[in-house]
Amino acid sequence: MRIDIITIFPEMFEGSFDHSIIKRAKDKGLVEIYLHQLRDYSDDKHRKVDDYAFSGGAGMVMMIEPVAKVIEKLKSERHYDEIIYTSPDGELFDQPMANTYSTFHNLLILCGHYKGIDERIREHLITREISIGDYVLSGGELAAAVFVDSIVRLIPGVLGNEVSALSDSFQNKLVSPPVYTRPRNFRGWEVPDILLSGNERIIEEWKYEQSIQRTKERRPGLLEDE
Repeated sequence: MRIDIITIFPEMFEGSFDHSIIKRAKDKGLVEIYLHQLRDYSDDKHRKVDDYAFSGGAGMVMMIEPVAKVIEKLKSERHYDEIIYTSPDGELFDQPMANTYSTFHNLLILCGHYKGIDERIREHLITREISIGDYVLSGGELAAAVFVDSIVRLIPGVLGNEVSALSDSFQNKLVSPPVYTRPRNFRGWEVPDILLSGNERIIEEWKYEQSIQRTKERRPGLLEDE
């Protein structure tokens, strides 16, 4: 998989992409991530990429020229399965979407900033807009990092145990059941006996019941979608 990210703060990705699972995926050659500084595509001598909105009001808007220039340059070099804009009013990102995107070959992500980007970019060059939640961040870089992390970990060969990803929360519209490890007794806090029974069928039934119960308590909206 190749992921291209357009941003005015490429340094924000250094910590996220140089450690843990994403670093492992990069080292194995399973994903390539390229950061493109939007200011490099500005015609302004000060490398400016924002301007006032025609409608007035507070806040600046990302200019159309540099954004169009970098997207069209990258598109001329390869086909992208999706051109994504990270925006608070985009489609809410979820696990089924992550599953789908983990199978794609080329993704292009535009990180928004200021009061957003010129609407004509959204109308003519963006193929999908994604939000990671109903709140506003200072920019789209953090949202892009979350998106990338969630899909890269699903690429076959990235995790040491691929079955692990299939048992994550939200894979089956449920949150995960509680998990325990050694010691069996800590300060009098006991691991449920059923998990030590050795009966796989009963254990799996218990885990499923716990997932249902936790979902009802913590994320009932997931069950309402069914």
